[in-house]
Amino acid sequence: MTRSLTARIERYPVRGSFVIARGAKTHVDVVVAEIVDGALRGRGEGTAIYYRGESADTVLAQIERQADAIAAGAARADLLTLMPHGAARNAVDAALWDLEAKASGIPVWQALDLPRPQPMLTAYTISLGEPGAMEVAARAASGHELLKLKLSGEGDLDRVAAVRRGAPDARLIVDANEAWGGQDIERLAHALDKYRVELIEQPVPAGEDHLLDTVNSPIPLCADESCHDRASLGTLIGRYRFINIKLDKAGGLTEAHALVHAARLRGMGLMTGCMLSTSLGIAPAFYIGMQSQFADLDGPLLIEDRDGGMRFQGSDVWPPEPALWG
Repeated sequence: MTRSLTARIERYPVRGSFVIARGAKTHVDVVVAEIVDGALRGRGEGTAIYYRGESADTVLAQIERQADAIAAGAARADLLTLMPHGAARNAVDAALWDLEAKASGIPVWQALDLPRPQPMLTAYTISLGEPGAMEVAARAASGHELLKLKLSGEGDLDRVAAVRRGAPDARLIVDANEAWGGQDIERLAHALDKYRVELIEQPVPAGEDHLLDTVNSPIPLCADESCHDRASLGTLIGRYRFINIKLDKAGGLTEAHALVHAARLRGMGLMTGCMLSTSLGIAPAFYIGMQSQFADLDGPLLIEDRDGGMRFQGSDVWPPEPALWG
């Protein structure tokens, strides 16, 4: 029987509010790709990378254009040339991984030659807000071992100090979301060091990474918006000590797994992140998180997740069940 590819947009409300330097979200639209082969069905999910100009509609259209190629037998390796990196390729790539696991009976973690998955520490996000509000949010998240703070530039030291008051024992990482282009980054990093911040994500706008050439930060800097796939690495060496791998940026687990090895060869540390997404989108990212020093896979906690989602308890996320994916 010929394989068939279909896709659809699904909308999920945000729990409370999700605010970063670029604005607030009340819902997220994800795109689900399904590949059916006889009695087997593989699923994958992608969330549009809005700062790359993607939308759920453009992602859906990109997926639908691959229907003939999938019907003709296109494999995951073929997608690397058939589609650009981004959320559409991620969704189709994940659907193929899921289909292969079901057809072979070999779970994805074994296909990747990884150890048996165990519950994994994930960061929990504190949305951007006034210092007082972020302190309250940090107190409410006191059960989470690792907090990730969304920052915006002006007033960020006060925000971090407030979160530290609210969560005196938590580990902290901060995400500037490209907002520190006009800041004295080295001075700011030294000031943040006393609050035991462990990682600073994307301090400068993507494409302006040269601003970091003279920065001597006591806290490791991590490229997020500046790092997409393996082709991104060349401009990051010497400027960042970590990269944030997101499957929607990389264009799927296949490329992301290759990116892990390429980054390690260059001596770079790894963080695994996510867009706002359901557990179906987080499931394949879990296996990149297993290979990373930091994991930020709390997307399903920030929205009304799909039924049958992944298990989150305390500070940990559990591996996906086969009924969900992989």
